[in-house]
Amino acid sequence: MIYFEPRIPGNTGSAIRLAAVTGARLHLVEPLGFDLSEAKLRRAGLDYHDLAVMDVHPSFDAALDALPDARVFAFTAHTTTSYTDVAYTSGDVLLFGPEPTGLPEEVMRHPRVTDRVRIPMLAGRRSLNLTNAASIVVYEAWRQSGFAGAATS
Repeated sequence: MIYFEPRIPGNTGSAIRLAAVTGARLHLVEPLGFDLSEAKLRRAGLDYHDLAVMDVHPSFDAALDALPDARVFAFTAHTTTSYTDVAYTSGDVLLFGPEPTGLPEEVMRHPRVTDRVRIPMLAGRRSLNLTNAASIVVYEAWRQSGFAGAATS
C-alpha cells in the first residue's frame, strides 16, 4: 500500500501496525506531515515498527519506479468501482491520499494508475479514517489470496 503525502502521524503508525500483521509492504511518499520519530507515530504503531516493511520515497514517481510491474488502485469517493469488484493479485498496490484532502487529480490521472476504486458509505458521509479504509481493502485483498502466510490458530 502507498500512503501519498500522509499528514497525521497516528494514522501512519496504525498503517505500520497493519503492514506488520498482514505482511503488506507500506510505501510512504514525501513530503510527510510529520517526522518519523514522532511519539504519536511510535505509539500508534506500538511495538510493530521492527516487524513492518516500510519504504519512504521522495516522490510518487520514485515509489512507482520501485514497483515497476504493480497494478495501482487509487482510492477515492469519486468513482463507481467498488473495492469488492476488484480481483486483487499479489503485488497490487493500494494507493491512498492524505488526510483530509485525498488524492490530487494529477495523481489519480497518472498513467500507472490502473483504476479508481471506492469504499461504499452511506450518503452524506465524506470519508473514513485513512487507516480504517486501508485496513478494509488490505484485508479484502488478503482474503482473496486465502490469507497467505497467516497463522492458523
